[in-house]
Amino acid sequence: MKIAMGSDHAGLELKEKLKSHLTDAGIEIHDFGTSGNESVDYPDFAFRAAGAVASGDYDFGVLVCSTGVGMCVAANKVRGIRAALACDPDTAAQSRAHVDCNVLVFGQKIIDAETAIAVLDRWLNTPFEGGRHGRRVGKITDFENSQAD
Repeated sequence: MKIAMGSDHAGLELKEKLKSHLTDAGIEIHDFGTSGNESVDYPDFAFRAAGAVASGDYDFGVLVCSTGVGMCVAANKVRGIRAALACDPDTAAQSRAHVDCNVLVFGQKIIDAETAIAVLDRWLNTPFEGGRHGRRVGKITDFENSQAD
């Protein structure tokens, strides 16, 4: 499994904790930034990491900013990305099982590291159910593709 990660300055601390957890679990990580506390623009990092997932180079993405909202909105602008902001394991699991989300987003101000790790682990270990959910995701993809330039 390969995961693309990204954060802005307001999500750096939590991203580093999640990255350490994933690395310790033997998961391949690529960190698309940021790496410092200076103020940066979250869309730059969301687009890089989400783009790497959309291209197929990475299986999943994990993004962190202060509340998660900005990263989630930005990631969902990348064609082929279905990003979910989750603060509990059940929501995270449903985002995988029913929506086949490929990017998980966290808000550093919203969730503590221990809970975020539990949410991430549940998300990574929940398969997409397909079936009627596949039909629904297909409708989202069809609409997204109809909006192409």
